[in-house]
Amino acid sequence: MTFFTILLFLLVLGLLVFVHEMGHFLTAIRNGIKAEEFGFGFPPRLVGAVKDDETGKWKVIWGKTHVHGKNTVYSLNWIPFGGFVRIKGEDQNAALEPDSFAGKPAWTRIKVLGAGVFMNFALAWVLLSLVLFIGFPQPVTDENRDRAGKSDIQILGVAKGSPAESMGIRPGDKVVTLDGVPVETLRQAQEIIQSKRGATLVMKIDRFGKTLSLTGTPRVETPKNEGALGVSFAETAIIHYPWYEVPVYGAQATYNTTMAILDALGGVVKNVFVGGKAGVELTGPVGIVVMTKEMSDLGLPYLLQFAAILSINLGIFNILPIPGLDGGRIFFILIEKIKGSPVKEAVEQWAHMVGFILLLLLMVFVTIKDVINLRLLEKVTTLF
Repeated sequence: MTFFTILLFLLVLGLLVFVHEMGHFLTAIRNGIKAEEFGFGFPPRLVGAVKDDETGKWKVIWGKTHVHGKNTVYSLNWIPFGGFVRIKGEDQNAALEPDSFAGKPAWTRIKVLGAGVFMNFALAWVLLSLVLFIGFPQPVTDENRDRAGKSDIQILGVAKGSPAESMGIRPGDKVVTLDGVPVETLRQAQEIIQSKRGATLVMKIDRFGKTLSLTGTPRVETPKNEGALGVSFAETAIIHYPWYEVPVYGAQATYNTTMAILDALGGVVKNVFVGGKAGVELTGPVGIVVMTKEMSDLGLPYLLQFAAILSINLGIFNILPIPGLDGGRIFFILIEKIKGSPVKEAVEQWAHMVGFILLLLLMVFVTIKDVINLRLLEKVTTLF
């Protein structure tokens, strides 16, 4: 784990958090709510800047210096793992002043809380649009063939317990030759594999620039919906989109990615209640650092797509009605609207505290698990 990897991870995380908190910040100001401090990282404060109320000039403040005035303090804090916006009147017992969060109607407060999530999806849209403009490997279809460059035969999936898994084939591998024969079409690859049922097959693959020779034996008898080798192929190529089309296709990619994540989340919930287990592995900060390194090694488009996926995940996670998150606070505002009065301050504070502690414990748990499984995670070569 190099210093560059840690720095890159912090930059990616910083971008996601900056955009999220910027959503809260801009929406609060737009709705007449004072933002007392906009900070990158978590306190204690290292340095800050604020406009003087009288002179209008910027002045630098160091450490924990408390600033009185109407202007926002922009700060850089010692713990570079997140960020925050301190908005006037966030506490339930705050004075109902015109420039206070607590003094605004429920809909305004919901807009401020939900703006961070909106900005995470907007960031994902921008990043995925940029990926499509730069060019990214995609399956070649009749619709995009005219945009494709040189195509490859690429592995999309590997069945568990299959000869392909025993050979060490991984999703993302490009097939170069089969038994010394250069492979140019899907039909050619399928025919060669079928002809080698029960016999030794040598597959030369390109794994992100490294050429490997893998040996295995395709099955004579195959399970239902699986082939002799147990892989799924596709013809893929780097697909480029012109700048005037990427916003539309970027929005479509953002929607498809969001639906895929929600579908996976629904599967997790279903498995928990029906099967008694989640069926997926949670990944914490350590695992994300390792994945960030892998994506950066693969190239800028992969890193940008990974950041977009993280941004969508952050948005979905934050909008969940869990105390301690934006969605949890929105949930309490909705209860307030239904019952006609705010939830008791002590009850809401207790709920948010418990929710935050449980989320912190979950983070500790998955971090420990990441460290234990680090050797496995370091073998990851592709997530797409």
